[in-house]
Amino acid sequence: MTREAPQEDHDNPPQPGTSDPAKPRRRGLARRHLILGGGAAGLGALAGAATLLPGRASDGGAPPSDMAAGQAGEPHGTGTVPFFGARQAGIDTDAQAHGNFVALELRPELPRERVGALLRLLTDDAARLTQGLGALADTEAELAASPARLTVTFGFGPGLVDLVDPAQRPPWLMPLPAFGIDRLRPEFSGGDLLLQICSDDPLTVAHAQRMLLKDARSFATVKWVQQGFRRAYGTERPGTTMRNLFGQVDGTSNPVPSSEGHEEVVWGAGSHPAWVENGTSLVIRRIEMNLDTWDELDRSGRDASVGRRMDNGAPLTGTDEFDEPDFQVLNTVGFPAIEDFSHMRRARPEDPSQRIFRRAYNYDGAPAAGQISGSGLIFASYQSDVARQFTPIQQRLDELDMLNQWTVPIGSAVFAIPPGCEEGGFIGEHLFA
Repeated sequence: MTREAPQEDHDNPPQPGTSDPAKPRRRGLARRHLILGGGAAGLGALAGAATLLPGRASDGGAPPSDMAAGQAGEPHGTGTVPFFGARQAGIDTDAQAHGNFVALELRPELPRERVGALLRLLTDDAARLTQGLGALADTEAELAASPARLTVTFGFGPGLVDLVDPAQRPPWLMPLPAFGIDRLRPEFSGGDLLLQICSDDPLTVAHAQRMLLKDARSFATVKWVQQGFRRAYGTERPGTTMRNLFGQVDGTSNPVPSSEGHEEVVWGAGSHPAWVENGTSLVIRRIEMNLDTWDELDRSGRDASVGRRMDNGAPLTGTDEFDEPDFQVLNTVGFPAIEDFSHMRRARPEDPSQRIFRRAYNYDGAPAAGQISGSGLIFASYQSDVARQFTPIQQRLDELDMLNQWTVPIGSAVFAIPPGCEEGGFIGEHLFA
């Protein structure tokens, strides 16, 4: 049975530093009780536990521009993104320069209430770290002082949801269908709980990851870690479309955060229970890119395989990156200017409901034997409904895509992204309602 999530007044939230007289005052609970999971930390005690954390926001989206870059005269590293709110940060937030994706496997026979304890601990420390404060058990709190727009976003895999309440699992929360181009490796696939940790400073990311994994060590083991990067902060104008390691402008057709299109694509109504309201879904695909053979292709061949000019990202029928492609235009010898096998043509849906929001990161790993490069793309796709929006696009790419000659998916995972929370709550609390 689907349970309705508690209604909250998001239009008039209490302001920072004030209390809501309509809500009972919550008392703190020692972290060791949560970790030990003893009788004193039963579910009733957990429900009343508080996290004494600074800051509040009415939403979890991108920070104001002055906050993102720090106040005037302050270094960029002082910029913070609000943690508390109706939605989790790290999705609408302008993509930071560095992103680590960490998948955890819950320990066998972990009780349901212990999953709640883990999520409380992680929420507590994630909220502190994103505001430039050390975790409660942080012996190097100085490393947290420059958050540089740090965000921590949580995702729930099928195993976690089934452990807490299998009746609440969305129908799309399962591994993707098998695709012919896939060469998936277990060390990059699946997972019960995802931590997406992003910041403009790699030291901040590393420290936050260490603190959060310290929280989780009694509850879960690390299944995989994927480390990604974009251009360093300040090297490009804000809003510039990222480039992948092929040199391809990657993500031109993304719906703009805060726009009506973005709202529908990422946060719109989907096939999911009430606990995912104000949440979304995330598909992570680790795509290995053969840069060695890509280097053998001339510029015109690269343009044709993508369907866009490599220099500025314009479609082959236009002059600017954001020009609409015209798939009816023929070239001088009578063939389509944008070939049917081009990546853009295959990825672009005829059905407007088949849209996604991509927030990808490059990676650089150890090369295979005989190769110079071991690089690729951590393709992170957010959409309200995986089966309705993402899967049809991937099926078309599987059937015919010129880029398949140089790319191989080697990792795949699907997660439900729960909504955000208010102070005193925790991420995923509605799943336990």
